[in-house]
Amino acid sequence: MQEVQQQPWHKYYQDDIFQLSLPEVSLYSLLADSAERYSEQTAITYNGETIDYRELKNRVDRLAGSWKAMNFQKGERIGLMMSNHPDYIISYYAAQALGLIVVQINPAYTTRELLQILDDANVSYVIVDNRSFGTIEEIKEIYKIREVMGSQLSEIKNGSLWHLEDLINVGSPLQTPVIVDPKEDVAVIQYTGGTTGKIKGAMLTHYNLTTNVYQSFTMYRQRIELGQETVLAATPLYHVYGMTSAMNLGLYIGANILLIKKFNTEEVLEKIKQYKPTMFPGVPKMYISFANHPRAHEYGLDSLKVCSSGSAPLPIEVIKRFEKISKSKILEGFGMSETSPTTHRTPIHGERKAGSIGIPVPGTDCLIIDRNNNVLGTSYVGELLIKGPQVMKGYWNNEAETKQALQNGWLYTGDLATMDEDGYFYIVGRKKEMIIFGGFNIYPQEIEGVLFEHEAVKEAAVVGLPHEIHGEIIKAYIVPKEGKEVDSEELRNYCYTKLTPYKVPKEIEVRESLPRNGVGKLLKRLLVKEEMERREQKHDKPVN
Repeated sequence: MQEVQQQPWHKYYQDDIFQLSLPEVSLYSLLADSAERYSEQTAITYNGETIDYRELKNRVDRLAGSWKAMNFQKGERIGLMMSNHPDYIISYYAAQALGLIVVQINPAYTTRELLQILDDANVSYVIVDNRSFGTIEEIKEIYKIREVMGSQLSEIKNGSLWHLEDLINVGSPLQTPVIVDPKEDVAVIQYTGGTTGKIKGAMLTHYNLTTNVYQSFTMYRQRIELGQETVLAATPLYHVYGMTSAMNLGLYIGANILLIKKFNTEEVLEKIKQYKPTMFPGVPKMYISFANHPRAHEYGLDSLKVCSSGSAPLPIEVIKRFEKISKSKILEGFGMSETSPTTHRTPIHGERKAGSIGIPVPGTDCLIIDRNNNVLGTSYVGELLIKGPQVMKGYWNNEAETKQALQNGWLYTGDLATMDEDGYFYIVGRKKEMIIFGGFNIYPQEIEGVLFEHEAVKEAAVVGLPHEIHGEIIKAYIVPKEGKEVDSEELRNYCYTKLTPYKVPKEIEVRESLPRNGVGKLLKRLLVKEEMERREQKHDKPVN
């Protein structure tokens, strides 16, 4: 039983969730229970094909059986480097059945980014698709992966590549899942950047992830009919938000998960018209694309009854336009890789407040503190601290960062926030310089490190600038070395060889110098201030 101290936001909870009962179970049990309860109902729809819950569990058990025969051991790390596809869900839950630790990997990562994760997590097995196979091939002589498995790669005849389809078809179903300790055993390592630019792997236990599913469900349950919903899964499952809010929650409530491999506005609208999804965990870019589509009202968006948004603030005008079309209320929220991810959500029957991330989900407590660790009252700005069953165990193989982030049971988020008298929270800035682009966390230090490797770059500063669609865009300021010239387009092309496309600066400005204080510390805030003033002047300039 999770004890929750009385807080101002509790008035928005129903009486029976003040003392939230959180069972200690494995992730695999979520699927097993739903397979028994909703056996003949559709679990996954992808490209016109469907898989029911009984068949989904059967494929999961067969794959787990094959892996057991191949001597995969509890606690070993398996990288899932795939786009949205049924194989992702099957592999994820087969790993949980064997007690493996899933390492979620963006299939667009470059070899440099991939090697950082493989080295840090000591990954033994990797599953790739046609998008990521080439990257794995490039590093096979540098990093020895014990087994590489392919999803949708039957056309590739490679003796060192196991085909997932074959492993599922020939495997004897796993009879008994490996016993795990839900509170202690890590289920997923979700990588995020560090304050120094070095990656950090958030260790999420079975308990972290299952309780976040329950927490999310309690916020939505008045609108959810068990076994009757269809979840539009357009957010990548390798992203912590897609993993929990689309996949894990979807399976828990017996929903039909409508998998979208890659978000394309027109194609997704056609899917909505055809399948009439009822739940949509989206990011601002997706809502903006729907709100701005000239014929969005023709595609039946009014089938959506539970719409959540995360990863970045959603402009109020976009909310109004989307809700006018869909007749559904967008529930904004907040989360982090370190919190499985959801910590806050707008209550269904509560007031919507512009700019707010909502209230803490059940079982979660929050504080706002000043730089001296003094607890602040309402309306004061300070660092947001979070405590709850969804908070990570720590960072993988990184005791120093773990001690800095987790203190006395509280997660120090690094985000600056404030709380009003009703218990609604507002993010007002970030202590860290993290940039959020389309739901992805980007760390300037990593990009600056790549820029500094270029032969013509003397100094580099990377900042995030507000953007209506993406949340923020990346701008780099460059000071060339003496006698060298920097071509912005050439430098961006260089970055594309070192970075995932969404990390490449959208704008590059070449300058003679960068602003610094008396002791030489770079003052990035002045760069942002200068850019915002420039935008304002451009906006206010009279048109002749």
